[in-house]
Amino acid sequence: MNGLIRKRIIFLILVISILIFGFLLWNAFISDRQTDIQKLNDYHGAVMDETVDVPLVSLVATDLKIPWDLDFMPDGSIIFTEREGNLRLVDNNGGLLDEPLLVVSDVEHTGEGGLLGVTLHPEFDTNGYIYLYYTYSDSGSGLTNRVVRYQMLDLNIHNMTIILDGIPGANIHNGGRIKFGPDGHLYITTGDAGIADFAQDVDSLAGKILRIKEDGSVPEDNPFSGSPVFSLGHRNPQGLVWDSDKRLWSTEHGATGNDELNLIEAGKNYGWPLIEGSETAPGLESPVIHSDRNTWAPSGADYFEGSVYFGGLRGQSLYEARIYQTPPDLIIHFDGEFGRLRGVVSGPDGYLYIFTSNRDGRGVPLSHDDQIIRVNPQKIHDPF
Repeated sequence: MNGLIRKRIIFLILVISILIFGFLLWNAFISDRQTDIQKLNDYHGAVMDETVDVPLVSLVATDLKIPWDLDFMPDGSIIFTEREGNLRLVDNNGGLLDEPLLVVSDVEHTGEGGLLGVTLHPEFDTNGYIYLYYTYSDSGSGLTNRVVRYQMLDLNIHNMTIILDGIPGANIHNGGRIKFGPDGHLYITTGDAGIADFAQDVDSLAGKILRIKEDGSVPEDNPFSGSPVFSLGHRNPQGLVWDSDKRLWSTEHGATGNDELNLIEAGKNYGWPLIEGSETAPGLESPVIHSDRNTWAPSGADYFEGSVYFGGLRGQSLYEARIYQTPPDLIIHFDGEFGRLRGVVSGPDGYLYIFTSNRDGRGVPLSHDDQIIRVNPQKIHDPF
C-alpha cells in the first residue's frame, strides 16, 4: 500500500511540475503574442497614401521557414532568405510565390548557420545582381561562410560567382548581414565562429566588419592594406545601417547581456573579447548604448527618421535608438507581441517591415509562423 501511495505522490508531483513549466513557458513566450493581425489581401508595394487609415501592423506573408534577411526590388517586391536555403519573393502583384526563386543546394543549415544575408546591387536595374551570404561545409576547413553573387533575369536566377570565401563558420556566431554602403562598396558582418581570439586577429576574417568592392576585390582606401577588414573586435554583429549623415552603425550580440549598438569607424577595434558593455580600455571602442545585464540579442537594423531600429531575438521586441539624442534614448515597441524578431527593414513605400524567427529552435512558434509584418510608422508611437 505504501508503495502505491508513493507512486501516486510522485505522479502528482510530476503533473504539477509539467503544469508549472507550461505556465512559465506560456508566460515567457506566448502570453503577449498577437494572433489577430489583419492580413493584406494583396501586397502592392505602393507608396504610403496618407489619406488612407492604415493599421499599425498588417501581415505581408505567413508560414515562412526562418526568414533571415530581406531587400526590396525596384518594383517594390520583397526578396528574402529562409535560413534552410531558400531565396523567395513576395511579388508586388501577387503576394508570396509558392515556390522559391532559388534553392542554394550547398547551404549547411546547422545551428545559427545557413542562408543568411541578401542584398541587391545598387544598379540592379541594369545588371540584375543579387548577393547572398551563406554557410556551407568545406572538405578541408569544416563549416565556412561565403558571399556569392547571382544574376536575375525576370524570375530566373543564374550565373553564380563567388565574391568572398573562407570566412570561418560554426554552429554559432556566423554574423551574416550584407549591405552596400553609400560609397558603393559591400559591407559584411562576420562572427567570431565561437573562437573569441579570432576577433582580435587582423589576419582572420572572423569577428569583423568587412568592406569589399562589388567584385570582391579590396578597396585601396581600406584601413589595413590589401585586407577586406574594415573594423575588428566583434563577437557576432548582425546589423548594418547608415544614418542620414552616412555614419555606419552595427548591432552586436554580447556574451551574457552586454548586447551593443556601435558607431563603426574605419580601422577601429571594438574590444571583443577584451572588453564589452560598459568596460573601457585604451585603444578600444565602447558601444554607444548597451543592454547591460539584459539581453536584446539584436539582429537586423535600419534607419528611419532620426532613429536606428533593430530587431530583438531574445528580447522579442522592436528597439528604437534615437541616435541624435545625447545620450541616445532607447524605446521598446511590440514587447513580446510577435515573438523573436530577426530584423527590420525600412521599405521604399514609407513603412517598416519586421520579420519573425520563431521557428529557429529557440522560440515557440504559433500557427502561421514565421511572418513578415508591415508596420505603419505614423502609428508606432501613438497607435490610436
